[in-house]
Amino acid sequence: MSRRPVPRLLAVLILGLALSLLTTAAGALTGPASGSPASAVTLAGASTPAAALSVVCTTATDRHHPLASRMSRDIAAALAGRSSIVGLKVADSRTGVTCKLHQGWHFHAASVAKVIILGALLRHLMAKHRDLSPDQVTLTTEMITESSNTAASALWDEVGRRHLQRFLNLAKMTHTHLGPGIYWGLTRVTAHDELLLLKQLKSRKSVLDKPSRSYALSLMASVVPSQRWGVTAGAPTKLTAHVKNGWLPDPLLWVINSIGLFTGHHRSYRIAVLTRGNPGMTYGVDTVQAVAEVINHELNPDATHVTPPSAPQPSWGTPDERIP
Repeated sequence: MSRRPVPRLLAVLILGLALSLLTTAAGALTGPASGSPASAVTLAGASTPAAALSVVCTTATDRHHPLASRMSRDIAAALAGRSSIVGLKVADSRTGVTCKLHQGWHFHAASVAKVIILGALLRHLMAKHRDLSPDQVTLTTEMITESSNTAASALWDEVGRRHLQRFLNLAKMTHTHLGPGIYWGLTRVTAHDELLLLKQLKSRKSVLDKPSRSYALSLMASVVPSQRWGVTAGAPTKLTAHVKNGWLPDPLLWVINSIGLFTGHHRSYRIAVLTRGNPGMTYGVDTVQAVAEVINHELNPDATHVTPPSAPQPSWGTPDERIP
């Protein structure tokens, strides 16, 4: 006996249910952080008009309301048409301006997790009233300035999950989840928590003492030139850029992350830009740098000498680390 064909309406309903289940499954890994407002995840490859991006820049100072409004508009314009899925947060101490876009969404950390490893190590040693050993100095320097994965894995094991989690708890980075097993690069982070991490490296109320903060910032200011792309684009050269980036295919589309703290001339500001769904590394870097140029220009309108966006490097396209 032959089967009757499925009515068209029923077929559409079945297809819609299947797509809904797939979207829910994907959101379990990469959706908004627990406790944050639910938001629809933009599908990789779909362009997003500027008006659809909920970039919100605010300030408590009436004088800087026009600046906040411009930054909201210009960041959205920089991202319009990009297929990258973006979470970002900005905080400027001088103007009081903060900017947020999907600040609670989760992204795999890639090598920005190395700043967490460094912070946890320094906090643990501080609590034990111990200095870095010569081997630890070598490993931390290689991990941050050259993004050495071997050094990161060694320190991840040495610090241990208990002390890593202890640091996250003390820093109030409650939406950051350590990667499984040996996979520190699969630590799940949010732009909100990454700005808290950068704050720990600068604030006097940090869980890290001044020598620890100074050491971490010195390493991030000494990252090799080929890895100083991202949030440095458009930053005044008179400021010191303390930066760390991360990049990996996840598993086919790329995760491209960049975090930075800018200091000097009696001011500081912090930027975290996290992205996923990039069709290539260069595409993701371009997305981050387009946003960074807007932010750095608006916060430093009188700057005459700025850092240009990085051109593609020979190493771009090579994964920063292995993932399962």
